[in-house]
Amino acid sequence: MSRIISLSVDNEFANILDSLIEKSGYKNRSRFLRDAALYYAEIQQKGELLNMDDNLTVEGHLVVYYQHGSDQKLMVSRTDSIEVAAYHHSRGIGHTCNSCVDVVHVKGTAEHVRSVFKQLKNTPNVDKVSFVSSPMREEDCC
Repeated sequence: MSRIISLSVDNEFANILDSLIEKSGYKNRSRFLRDAALYYAEIQQKGELLNMDDNLTVEGHLVVYYQHGSDQKLMVSRTDSIEVAAYHHSRGIGHTCNSCVDVVHVKGTAEHVRSVFKQLKNTPNVDKVSFVSSPMREEDCC
């Protein structure tokens, strides 16, 4: 069930908002505002990985882009400090056949996930590492 919530803004902000919605690829203003509000609230409550409280339990995906070399695999699943629910390795993406991406579904304290994140960033041939935090939930799902 949906509910209508009214929002009054000046013309300048309305134009900026419409431009942001279009540039972000949204076709629906309500969905854009919903996603923006949830993202903003999550950042305000949890922060970015590098700023989260050490003892906060986090779950999400580490996404690692790197140059494949000498049969290198990152093997994040071999750590005892975080739980790994899934690990996916792809080779041959991007502009060259030497690019790889690993996506690792992890859970652990922010301190341990941050440690693995920093370790990956300092691994030879790694081009980019990002952490995508799972959405916050007030209650358990599934």
